[in-house]
Amino acid sequence: RMHRASGARVKASARRAEPGGSVRVSLGLGPLRFTAPCEVIWTAYEEEGRTGFGYGTLAGHPERGEECFVVDLAEDGTVWFTVLAFSRPASWYARLAGPLVPVVQHWYARRLGRTLRRIVAAG
Repeated sequence: RMHRASGARVKASARRAEPGGSVRVSLGLGPLRFTAPCEVIWTAYEEEGRTGFGYGTLAGHPERGEECFVVDLAEDGTVWFTVLAFSRPASWYARLAGPLVPVVQHWYARRLGRTLRRIVAAG
């Protein structure tokens, strides 16, 4: 829901992330749309006060690496949203973009955080 509400298109093999499931996230407009196929590696639904998942990239993703999205609820009611990613270029255009790639990744992570805050505030 967070990815979709941030403007990304999401195609997933299941309604909820589960290990082994596939997900394709795409961003952009028209011919400038980038698709990122991934496989869910782990989930954190079973932990008290924590929910999230991590996925690894598949062939066709512009980067090669892993990314996770985790929401933690602290005992004092504080909510933390963590995005952790590590990657290296897997496509010619990711290599060409060079130092812009981490800037775009950081922008998207912050966009997801703002989107999640808006979703939670709306109830």
